[in-house]
Amino acid sequence: MKSIMSFVAVFLLFTIQATAQKEIPNVEVKNLDGTSLNMNQITQEKGVKILSFWATWCVPCINELDAINEVYEDWQDETNVELIAIATDDSRTKKRIKPLINGKGWEYKILLDDNQDLQRALNITTIPHVIVIKDGEIVFRHTGYFPGAENQLYDVVKKNSK
Repeated sequence: MKSIMSFVAVFLLFTIQATAQKEIPNVEVKNLDGTSLNMNQITQEKGVKILSFWATWCVPCINELDAINEVYEDWQDETNVELIAIATDDSRTKKRIKPLINGKGWEYKILLDDNQDLQRALNITTIPHVIVIKDGEIVFRHTGYFPGAENQLYDVVKKNSK
């Protein structure tokens, strides 16, 4: 019985990995001035991009973006990576985004997924959620944040920027 359960677990693991999404779906998001943008156009460019899904009410999300902000300029100089912070706030908390960004001084491209269409299309159920994209294809996903996780993220970025 134990060997059957082990086989089923391994089979499911490979099945899930085989069907894992490799590309960002063709979903509309908005920039801070309300202009609609297509995620395919944003992510199909050559190079490495980090998509960081966050919300104003998510303390770990803000901690992660603050930690990356401290080293982001170095990351860009060394790897030419671009971080796109995608706010998932709904209509009740959306008004907090601009004041928070202005107060933090984040230099990231900020996009709004206020209907959570992109979040649903990528099957993201928990934030913070980070996706690394290389040449339009998803190469890494991570959920949650702990101090030092930005170093692991940078290792992924460096590996994929070569």
